[in-house]
Amino acid sequence: MIFSTYAALKESGFLPRVTVVGSGPAGITIARTLAKMGIPVAIFEAGGEDITAESQEIYEGETFGDPYFTLDTTRLRYFGGSSNHWAGWCRAIDAMDFEAKHWVPDTGWPIGRNAIEPYLSEVHDILDLVPFEDDKPITEDISLIQLIKSPAVRFAKKYRSDIAHSRNIALVLDTYVTELAGDGTAVTGASILSDGKVHDHDSPFFVVATGGIENSRLLLWSNERSNGGVVPHAAALGRYWMEHPQFIAADVVLMAPDAFPLDAQGEAFFSPSFNAIEEAGILNFGVRLIAKPYSGTKETLADLACFAPSATEWLSAKAGLHLVCGGHVSVGWEQAPDRENRITLSNDMRDVAGVPRTELRWKKNDIDYRTLSEGLRIFGRSLAAVDAGRLRLADWVDKRTYPDDAELAGHHHMGGTRMNLDPKRGIVDADCKVHGIRNLYIAGSSVFPTSGHANPTTTITALALRLGYHLASKAAA
Repeated sequence: MIFSTYAALKESGFLPRVTVVGSGPAGITIARTLAKMGIPVAIFEAGGEDITAESQEIYEGETFGDPYFTLDTTRLRYFGGSSNHWAGWCRAIDAMDFEAKHWVPDTGWPIGRNAIEPYLSEVHDILDLVPFEDDKPITEDISLIQLIKSPAVRFAKKYRSDIAHSRNIALVLDTYVTELAGDGTAVTGASILSDGKVHDHDSPFFVVATGGIENSRLLLWSNERSNGGVVPHAAALGRYWMEHPQFIAADVVLMAPDAFPLDAQGEAFFSPSFNAIEEAGILNFGVRLIAKPYSGTKETLADLACFAPSATEWLSAKAGLHLVCGGHVSVGWEQAPDRENRITLSNDMRDVAGVPRTELRWKKNDIDYRTLSEGLRIFGRSLAAVDAGRLRLADWVDKRTYPDDAELAGHHHMGGTRMNLDPKRGIVDADCKVHGIRNLYIAGSSVFPTSGHANPTTTITALALRLGYHLASKAAA
């Protein structure tokens, strides 16, 4: 069922056992899982069916520290959430990403990769993925990995009909949950702005799934309004926020046209072993080899070099060019958890509902630079060791600077409500339940304690399935 206002939901008589705030990949996955298990669930989506300037304006805020995207463009506030601009790149974070790194404080998850493994086949169906191939080591330090580019599922488009015809799901559009109320042991209700009116909503269980920035914003404001009644252990709330910095950082020449299999876009992907990053004292990183370094005549001959090196040698000699098959190298990496990278509430700026706007403080630190530079060197040494190619680092890498006119990061918002068994160091437990609150759960990448290098959507969806099945047993009791 789909409703355009909260009043219409009330008039229908539908009584949810679980209320999910947010209709992105996590929220929709949880709702569909609960519905399949016979649990009535409401999804409150603050936006409408389509993007609007008025809705996006709610996401405006300020950033401090390193250059970053404007906050109203890096996420989307309408049905389907940020899946509406997702590029479709898929890989679950690695087993080693769940492990604590003794050389980096505050790393490690309270669960292992085995906690999400049972759900990955269902994730493949949800995200329209083919099965992943095993990683292929090229040296002890570096493996060729698979990063699948799915058809970029738009959750609103794919699942709208299912939701519209479901007897157990009620999606309510243009319904902005402005705050939660709590008594320090449970969430006692929610305040909702819908159709210009403020409503109070009650539910046995709540799931906050509004995104990797907005989860923190909603809980910070709710906690302020309830005097700590929504997140009683709030020392880490909004903190340890992470991104995947990424930059084109090197050129590569390949010594053989078939050195590595390239995907349909002419790209190949690589990542390090645990021993390699431990020895270097860095964190996980992903290397993306992009195979088109030239333009014009050079591009034509360089493309040919990848498939017909003998002919290219003759043609390039005639043209006065010295070319081999090569490309650029883009690196995206895992940030160390840093308490000072955080989301806070503005003291003087508020949205139309009176909720304080977001302030994001984000800065790359020394281990970020070392992960980039040492990661490139590990990759370069591995290419040379198997005589597959040679790497040349961009000038700015050795200057310890970052270009401000490049990719910057992956639009991957992680942390802020991190998972940790210690309430002083995290907001949710291993089941994504808020510490000390019996009926409040958080979904999405804001619960990630560390990020690995992989795009987060695959792991978000697996965790959402895990939470959906867990909640189904709780809500049915």
